[in-house]
Amino acid sequence: MVKKILMICLGNICRSPIAEGVMIETIENEGVSADWKVDSAAIGSWHVGNPPDHRALKIMKNHNINYKNKARQIKKDDFLQFDYIFGMDEENMSDLRRLAPPNAKAKLLLLGDFGLQKSDRIIEDPYYQRGDAGFEKAYQQCVVACAAFLKEAAAGKV
Repeated sequence: MVKKILMICLGNICRSPIAEGVMIETIENEGVSADWKVDSAAIGSWHVGNPPDHRALKIMKNHNINYKNKARQIKKDDFLQFDYIFGMDEENMSDLRRLAPPNAKAKLLLLGDFGLQKSDRIIEDPYYQRGDAGFEKAYQQCVVACAAFLKEAAAGKV
């Protein structure tokens, strides 16, 4: 049975597209693409239909991740269709808990709780930062967290 992952951030143009791209790459590198489906979405509707921030695209391109999706907003149905919904920070998690219908099947998880030190578990929004450094940091955090999650999932721990 295919498991479905949804990556969430505030606008779906910075962190969640990077997390989606990294998770897809991690899954492909592990040779388990047939077992997983990955997508991303936003809490808010500001950027619906837009490509990711040019800095996010640059960082993904620098790491050989080919990304083509456009921003979309999370829907109630996502909570029923996805197995895992990952937020990037505590505000995302609070919004996800508020938006989740009572019959949600998805596990709501903080991506940074997998493999990252407690002091580094929040994947900060780099949107208002100058330059690419925040995007690169988010990418590096996602690499560690996605690999750690996949390892735990393979072991039946999540």
